[in-house]
Amino acid sequence: MNDSSISTSPRKSSKFLRPDAAKVLFQILENGQSARECLPKIQENYSDKDKAWLQEMVYGVLRHLPVLQSWLRILLDKPLKNKYKVAEHLIMLGFYQLAFTRVSTHAAVSETVAATRQLKVEPLKGLVNALLRNFIRQELDKQDIKEPQVRSGLPKWLFKRLQAAYPDQLEALCEEMQQRPPIWLRVNRQVIDKDKYLALLDEQGVACELSSEHSDGLILQKSQDITQLPGYQQGMFAVQDGAAQLAAAYLNAQEGDLVLDCCAAPGGKTCHILERQPNLSKCIALDIDDSRLDRVRENLSRLNLKADLVAADATQTESWWDGVLFDRILLDAPCSATGVIRRHPDIKWLRKNADIDTLVTLQRQILDTMWRILKPGGTLLYATCSILPEENYLQINAFLQNNPDASLIPVCNETENANPGRQILPGEKQMDGFYYARLLKS
Repeated sequence: MNDSSISTSPRKSSKFLRPDAAKVLFQILENGQSARECLPKIQENYSDKDKAWLQEMVYGVLRHLPVLQSWLRILLDKPLKNKYKVAEHLIMLGFYQLAFTRVSTHAAVSETVAATRQLKVEPLKGLVNALLRNFIRQELDKQDIKEPQVRSGLPKWLFKRLQAAYPDQLEALCEEMQQRPPIWLRVNRQVIDKDKYLALLDEQGVACELSSEHSDGLILQKSQDITQLPGYQQGMFAVQDGAAQLAAAYLNAQEGDLVLDCCAAPGGKTCHILERQPNLSKCIALDIDDSRLDRVRENLSRLNLKADLVAADATQTESWWDGVLFDRILLDAPCSATGVIRRHPDIKWLRKNADIDTLVTLQRQILDTMWRILKPGGTLLYATCSILPEENYLQINAFLQNNPDASLIPVCNETENANPGRQILPGEKQMDGFYYARLLKS
């Protein structure tokens, strides 16, 4: 299969939902595409309800992939190959529906079998039917899963790393990484204060929770069509997880500061910095990918904010920097994204163990570069959406040892001596996994 196998022609019939879900899973798991790349191409052909169903099915399979694969190995004598490989993803979709959803047994079996026709694997129709019925007959979903890594829903390499890093929290951490995350809003204080926006939500019957740690944050109690919430077009709010919302507060930019947001796309933190402090001398949003800066432009425009956007390699300062030292730098470093797996479960299967050392090296290079262009007395906030120590406190420990002009400013009241910075784990106060370390240049 290739990209062209995913049709983007308009369709309305729900009979294509299962084959399309199987195609998306194939693209992610066999071709290494991200869900962000291939899922929207399919979803655009469907109603909002069907779009939601597709995401739920694809993400559900990705969350529970190890156990689905273990059931497949029990029932399937040998792996399918070539053009028939996509049928394995269809079968796992059927297993997922039978084990983890309220879809009726009859519908899960009959419609999964029917999908073989749209996938052009109709010769496997009998095999798919037999596997699903054997799954039901043997009640595999009711049998205990003995292997902890399979229960965790994580690939082996990541399970082992978390086992080493969080031995006492491992089970709870893995369980939390399987959950669906809540939707956080960030109220744009330049347009409306939080109490007034809460009143608007209340008028529409939208229930939400407050967070004592977030001056601008709200947590929706159930999923909503964000574009239909009051004030969306007027820029009254943005969608941003609570952990990411802490960046602007920890950076604490002051009036007249020259600020750099390094690796800025999609721009949520850039916007929040400007919302909190509109009187900066300048805010530069830097990202290596010009196409990703389009998202920054869109967010700035909708929220009625302004920043200077620069597409360049952060480490090649001669190509973009004018020589004026920055007062404050936010480095949202490229990372494994292991802290946001519950929001983007495809990350588990796209990221590889060998990637971590490469990322750690890149983070160190960017961090060293940013330190050189920071003003003495300036603040650098290092951030990742990772939960791996190598990318976080071990990275900062090494930096502090190699840079005597760097000192740590704690971001919270907890002791940060042995493990500098703040590590937020997925689910903590309903937030994503995130890491922050705030550094002062003497």
